[in-house]
Amino acid sequence: MPSNLPTETTDGKLFVVATPIGHMEDITLRAIRTLKEVDLIAAEDTRQTQKLLARYKISTPLVSYHDHNKKKRTPELVHKLKAGRSIALVTDAGTPSISDPGYYLIREAVREAISTVPIPGASAAIAALSISGLPTDSFIFIGFVPRKPAKRKELLDELKEQQRTLVFYESPKRVLGLMREILNVMGNRKAVLARELTKVHEEILRGPLSAVLKELSARSFLKGEFTLLVAGREGVPEIDHKSVLDDIKRLRHEQDRSLSDVVKEIARQYNVSRKLVYEQALKLEKNGKSW
Repeated sequence: MPSNLPTETTDGKLFVVATPIGHMEDITLRAIRTLKEVDLIAAEDTRQTQKLLARYKISTPLVSYHDHNKKKRTPELVHKLKAGRSIALVTDAGTPSISDPGYYLIREAVREAISTVPIPGASAAIAALSISGLPTDSFIFIGFVPRKPAKRKELLDELKEQQRTLVFYESPKRVLGLMREILNVMGNRKAVLARELTKVHEEILRGPLSAVLKELSARSFLKGEFTLLVAGREGVPEIDHKSVLDDIKRLRHEQDRSLSDVVKEIARQYNVSRKLVYEQALKLEKNGKSW
């Protein structure tokens, strides 16, 4: 049976290349070879990437590609790829599109059935997890949280019931605020704060979130990129499922509210995840006890 899935063409390839997050030696031999062999390198900051290229004697032409010019630059790069040119996509540090520019170009390349090739390497999230001492068999990568307070609070409320380790990225200007909000929403959990990973002034702080926050708050100046790991919730919250079901029916009948509003209120009232409440609502419908 013929497939409707797009087939990758024999046009040029887009190589998504991970670069060092700090220590310049944290780059793979394959990444160096790829950067030497492609026709063009699309870089978040050409000045920053040029330092890496100079160290490894790479003379491949550079072009800028970042959030401010992606809409203009993407069609140009896709055109080159379809014409058979090979392009390497890099950011200042780490892997493109993982809390960094790149998603827009990669998405368009995939839509055009252009071959996209990962060249893996250093990751702040994985590096921090590996030395954290927190459970790593299952974790949630959040990256940077929303700037708007309401959106940020909504996200943290949804994450507080998770039993998996949480991984955040944050800047020096906002890391203290984020830690205070997590402490307020999730309580005083185990935490690991990694600063300037793989760089000269690398620092790892471990302990209860309140202790890590106190240590950081005492400093007059914060510098570097931060990776914050927060332990997941221990155990499953005990709730009265019958009470939850009764409240779902009551709020729907008495106040004629949408299911979404009811789920939000009950999740907040019982301090449980919206998913759990929504599953209870689905059970009502399945049992023929819908409103």
